Amino acid sequence: MEAINIFLEAISGLISSSGIANLDIKSIVMILISFVFMYLAIAKGFEPLLLLPISFGMMLSNLPLTEMYHPELFNLNAEGHIDVLNVLTEGGLLDLLYLGVKLQIYPPLIFLGIGTMTDFSPLIANPKSFLLGAAAQGGIFFTFLGAALLGFSDVEAGSIAIIGGADGPTSIYVSSRLLTSDSTIDTGTIALAAYTYMALVPVIQPPIMKAITSKEERLIKMPQLRQVSKTEKIIFPIAVTVIISLLVPSAAPLVGMLMLGNLFKESGVADRLCKTAGNELMNIVTIFLGVSVGATTVADKILNVSFAKVIVLGVIAFSIGTACGLLAAKLWCKLSGGKINPLIGSAGVSAVPMAARVAQKVGAQEDPTNFLLMNAMGPNVAGVIGSAVGAGVLLSILPF
Repeated sequence: MEAINIFLEAISGLISSSGIANLDIKSIVMILISFVFMYLAIAKGFEPLLLLPISFGMMLSNLPLTEMYHPELFNLNAEGHIDVLNVLTEGGLLDLLYLGVKLQIYPPLIFLGIGTMTDFSPLIANPKSFLLGAAAQGGIFFTFLGAALLGFSDVEAGSIAIIGGADGPTSIYVSSRLLTSDSTIDTGTIALAAYTYMALVPVIQPPIMKAITSKEERLIKMPQLRQVSKTEKIIFPIAVTVIISLLVPSAAPLVGMLMLGNLFKESGVADRLCKTAGNELMNIVTIFLGVSVGATTVADKILNVSFAKVIVLGVIAFSIGTACGLLAAKLWCKLSGGKINPLIGSAGVSAVPMAARVAQKVGAQEDPTNFLLMNAMGPNVAGVIGSAVGAGVLLSILPF
């Protein structure tokens, strides 16, 4: 009989200390939300390379008693910094991985990989595309004002506004710099909104494009871009890094890594580095970034009114950015005597190359022989640079 009692007590203790016994309604809801995002990544193909690890990280951190992520370890000390040593000694697996986000390591490395895969030739061939990439960042600054009016703090408004740049790594970079444990939103919230809207580019942009442009404008055919020399391709990343770093020093980590990766590609003398940065390194960092950012998405930061506001402001930011690019392109069309198809302005947001493909698709719906893709790629890659500069501006003007 005593042996049976001991056995029953052991079973009872095991059950009481299990995750099942410690599940609460908030944990269950968050786990179900993570399943929804997994479904969108796997079944619908919505940004699967990042949405899948983000959603899995969300699930891991919301499973009770796993002890993988401890948000309290990232509270700022008296000097306003994270106690990294404490995280290293007391943290779980996801805490350690999340250090790469909080210390702003992962996003610049992602930009390094992006640089190895980006062809800036359309932008070099038509430098005026810079203006469209810059105009499309209007969504960032208009949304900053809107978020502030809705009661968000300056740093929260800046973190929400950067979603308008349609660049996931940039959104994570800015929010991880600005947000603290006291903020009503977190980096995971911003990342989910940013990547969700990036995946919805083909849904969000076409109605805005058709509403702002006329049929006659959408029918405009643009000439083929000139051939760009290798010398121009090599000088470009060096010149851009120097100029932007001098003008907006806070943008240097993102722009510098983007251009370093591009220099690897265009120089032709660093193939091994180019392949490593664009494949193995980028894949590893993408996994670490996604899982650790997803881990920060806990119930207290999601199941509230602030998250709903972020979702609404995110789509507003993206829509305004698209509209600003289109309006700038319409102005350019007028000034050029009707030689510019305004549709390429929508590609000024930083969703590469999806936004350029959408411009091509909408143009082809009016005239199947109209090929806008390469002309749209100029504003599109300019948008990558523009979003990094926008991030630098926010970090320069906001206290953190």
